[in-house]
Formats: sequence, structure tokens, C-alpha cells
Amino acid sequence: MAFDPFGASADSLKFLDAEPGAGQRWSTWPASSPTERGPLPHPAWLETSAAAFDTELGIVKTGKEADVFLLERAVPGQDGSALAAKRYRTPDRSDFQRSHQYEEGRRLRNTRDARAVAGKSSYGKSVAAAHWASSEFAALRTAWEAGIPVPYPVQLSGTELLMEFIGHGRTAAPRLAQARLTTDEYADAFTQVVAILGAFARSGHAHGDLSAYNLLVRDGRVMVIDLPQLVDLAANPSGVDYLHRDVVNVCTWFRRHGVDADAEALFADLVAQLW
Repeated sequence: MAFDPFGASADSLKFLDAEPGAGQRWSTWPASSPTERGPLPHPAWLETSAAAFDTELGIVKTGKEADVFLLERAVPGQDGSALAAKRYRTPDRSDFQRSHQYEEGRRLRNTRDARAVAGKSSYGKSVAAAHWASSEFAALRTAWEAGIPVPYPVQLSGTELLMEFIGHGRTAAPRLAQARLTTDEYADAFTQVVAILGAFARSGHAHGDLSAYNLLVRDGRVMVIDLPQLVDLAANPSGVDYLHRDVVNVCTWFRRHGVDADAEALFADLVAQLW
């Protein structure tokens, strides 16, 4: 692939003859459309130069429906952006079995694609994987714009979702379930999670699968990950049930860690915020 200097900074022109090496590719940012990029304004840390390479640094985690890799996007010789690349697998290689329940009220608009997915053709499987990536990208944008602490959604490229890497250096932030916290820190984390649930509810959504395993803790701040199943509380007939399950899941976990977490009282308060 020939380097396109359009948009490159003057400092990066000296790397005009550089080519990606093993485990590298040209940054996919220039090829993405505005609708495939994160909300404006883009964060200052985000590398958008056309001269940048994406360097794969290893796998962060494996999951039911996707694997997450650590990438560095940088112009050669300069500091760059640490990104998490979540790559969705096709349904025949995924363990995610409940997608139809989350999809109530959210269907594919292209009827040909919908038929292909239902028929489980090779094309349909690739459409389904891209659909989940697109759904999570849209969910992250919605959450980010609502002020919910989620990784900044950088870019969507087919079945690959690029987002802010939450961690320090090459080390990912621990999940809440794995964090070693003091009694006061558990109480503070619960206060943050209550605020997160409230922000979701006020935006008309529920996470749909919230637990201590998809909440990260970085420098005392709780952040939400894994949003492909974000539930629209108005469009999904089971939406309020998903909200209740989210509340019960997190309250049960926090109670085990000594926090006074009343699930039914919290759920009633969140429902009151819906209308």
C-alpha cells in the first residue's frame, strides 16, 4: 500500500519512505468515513495522522463474541495512541447465544442482510459480526455523549471496533471483580456504579449485561465496557427487566463486599427517573 501524504504533518514527511513491518499496518483512520469515527471533538491524545502505523502489541482478553487486542497508533519515531481493537467473530465461532433477546426493537434495516443472517449463509455470518461491532460502536457513542464513563469510541472498521485503551502502559486496568479495594473504596465504587446506572436510565437505556466483570477500575474511577447488547428501554419489551437484572447483579456483588446495596430500592429510584 503506497503512503498517501495527504493530511500528514511536516514532521512526518521524513518518514515518507517508511513501510509497515511485521505486525504493523497503515493506520485505517484516513479510510474511515465521519460516521465511522468517534464523536467530536476528538480527544487530544488520538493520533489521526495519515502517516501513522497501527502496531499490534498482543492480546488483552478473549470473550464470548470477540477478542480484544492492544494496538499502538503512531507516526514512526513519535509517541502515539494506545488503542483496544475489539474484533468480533462470526456467529459460528462465537458463544454469544442470546442476541435475539437483546435485538428486540433493533433490527437490520437492509432486508437482504436480514435474510442472509436468518439463513446463516457465509455472507450472513459476516453481516452478523459487523452488526454487533456496529451496535457496540453506536452504544459507546451514545454512552459517551450522555457523559457515561466508557472508553472513547475511536473508529469502526467492519468487524473491528477501535476504542480507547483503559490501562497504564501496556497493562489493562483490572475488572472490578479482580480489583483489590479497601472498604471505603468498595463503597465509593458502588456510588459510582449507582451514578452510571442512573445515567443509563436517564438516556433511556440499560447496559443489559452489567456485572463486576465488565466494569473496570482505573485510578479509582469505574468505567463501563462491553456494550454490544445496550438495551433501548422504550423499544425493547423486556427493557425494564434487563435494567432490574443489571441492578440485582451489581447490588448482589457489592453486598458480598460489605456494601449496603438495596437492589429493589435502587431499581425503584431508577424507574422513577425514566418518566
